[in-house]
Amino acid sequence: MLLHFYKMTGAGNDFVMVDNRDLSLTPHLDAETIEALCNRRFGIGADGLLAVEPSRGQGDYRMRYYNADGSEADMCGNGARCFAAFASALTDGDLGDISFETAAGLIRARFEDDGNITISLTTPKDLQINVLPADDTVLAPVHFINTGVPHAVVFLHSVEDLDIVEAGSYLRYHKAFSPAGTNANFAAILNPQHLQIRTYERGVEDETLACGTGMTATALLHAALTDAPSPIKLDVAGGDTLSIGFKRDGLNFTDVTLTGPALFVFEGDIELTGEIELEQH
Repeated sequence: MLLHFYKMTGAGNDFVMVDNRDLSLTPHLDAETIEALCNRRFGIGADGLLAVEPSRGQGDYRMRYYNADGSEADMCGNGARCFAAFASALTDGDLGDISFETAAGLIRARFEDDGNITISLTTPKDLQINVLPADDTVLAPVHFINTGVPHAVVFLHSVEDLDIVEAGSYLRYHKAFSPAGTNANFAAILNPQHLQIRTYERGVEDETLACGTGMTATALLHAALTDAPSPIKLDVAGGDTLSIGFKRDGLNFTDVTLTGPALFVFEGDIELTGEIELEQH
């Protein structure tokens, strides 16, 4: 089977995008195939795969997100912006602003005049301050929140020289977050409304250049700890600066938004039978 795909990036978080509105691809999108497609040496290369599927009644579409290891995740913030741009392109932009279903809930996307996309995220949950103390691997207290997927967050004086694979994998597999595990974010405060962040992503099992739900988790926990007002900007490893908006009542957050870029990189066809070989791009 020849699969037509698109490659997109959201602030350096990159994705294979496929049109599965007729559900014809569903039997072929098994974990082994997705992992092969996302392989950076022998496949297309990506942090994950996003499939556009028909709505089940709430939104204009349904978003399916798979990590690079083939596992399915409930939500991806940068992926959601790419999904919105891709779904809009499939209809030549006829829908305008769109909504789509995810396993974490309904997401709404707004296309800004400057080319950025703002997504309205689901209400975060399970906020926990000081869930773990500082230790020799993670040199500051660890906090936690679920912004569609679970995120541990650590605030450090600097993240420049951090061994993020060691520290990130330590938290990702820590017994405090078992059995599902967690994503791990490490942030430095540049000023009260501007942070620098690095993220180790569960399912990718490495640092990614950006993580939308991780940025959101970090911004909200920063606000909870310091009373910083909305919006909060974050510099990501890929070089972009994104913005998190929210309303806050104590430790409760509502109307959470993520604003940033979503760009098309290339498109092509790839054979799904036998050895995966790139046919054209």
